[in-house]
This record gives sequence, structure tokens and C-alpha cells, in this order.
Amino acid sequence: MHDIREPAPSTPIGLRERKKAARREALVAASHDLVCELGLDAVTVEMICDRVGVSQRTFFNYFDSKVDAVLGITPWSIDSGAAECFADAGPTGNLLLDCAALASGELTDFPMDLDRMGQIMRLVQHEPRLLVRQMAWFEEQCGVFERLAARRNGVGEAGPAEKSTAMVVMLIVRSALTHWDSAGRTEPPVTYLPVVVAELRGLLATD
Repeated sequence: MHDIREPAPSTPIGLRERKKAARREALVAASHDLVCELGLDAVTVEMICDRVGVSQRTFFNYFDSKVDAVLGITPWSIDSGAAECFADAGPTGNLLLDCAALASGELTDFPMDLDRMGQIMRLVQHEPRLLVRQMAWFEEQCGVFERLAARRNGVGEAGPAEKSTAMVVMLIVRSALTHWDSAGRTEPPVTYLPVVVAELRGLLATD
């Protein structure tokens, strides 16, 4: 689920949350190691659990399937301030630039380590089933952007225009990640936002 997130409190993350994050990372890391060793089809949830030393019940508290574990699929939320700004036709009033500003928050507040994200992108290139699930997950994330676009446009329900706006936000995120990966993952993904915006402007130019 992709929800709107209130600004993070100043208090440090508690021990329980740190343990949960560490266990999630351990499951993802184990799934990556096994896929690299055996290939996706040969890997089972049981193998992942054995490598981490947890039960399958624990595994399913974190992920719905081995594919979701490999992709590191996890709840991903949007900063409430950025969401409200976009819904109020900000920060610039230009829809493309405002979509890029919303995407910027996604690119700077990843739910996982960027090195891990790079590993996921490499695995996706070699395992078509991972790409199919990743694209479906990206599609699932569009809902909150559709609702924000509907608020921005003053309509009660998202129509074709709002759905297109949501897809543009996700396209910007994905394109920036693609540039980041192609460039060797040395600079933060958000660095490539201006390049992506320029590319989209070029594609949409009518001159």
C-alpha cells in the first residue's frame, strides 16, 4: 500500500522497529543470494527461511511471496507536506514540474538501501517474472497519486486525466532510477530528475 505519511518524528526509531527492518533486509538479502546461486524458479520460501533462521510464518509477516521478497516490496508512503502541496497546485503550478517535485520525494526517501535497489534492478533484468511483478506493483502505487490529482483538479473521482497524471509521476520515478542504474549508481537517483523532465518535454514538444 502506498499511503500519505506524516512528517517523521524527531525521536529515534525504536528497538522493535530496527529489529523488524533488519529482519526484512535479511530476508531480502537471502533471497538475492539464493536467486544468484540457483535461479528464481529453484528458490523456495523454505530455502529463504532456512538461510535466515526464521519460520515461514515469520516470512509471510513480511512478504506475500518469494518474488515480493526478491523485489523487496514493502509499504511506501508519501510525505504529507509534499502531497498537500501538489493537491494545492504547487509547488510551481506547472503540472510536469509539480509531478517531478512529487517524484523527488519518492526518490529521496526510499524504503530500502540504494545498493539493495541496484541489486534488485540487476535481478529484474535477468528474470522476466520479476519485471512483471514489479510493473504490477508500480501500477498499484498509482492510486494515491490519482487521488491527489483529483484533489488538484477539483474533481471527486479520478478520471482519465488524473490517471495519466499519476502515471507520469511513476514514469518519472522509474526513468530517474533507470538513468541512475545506467550511470553506475554513483550519484543519488534524484540527481537525474532534470534529465528526465527534459526528456519528457522533448517527447511532448509540438514544435
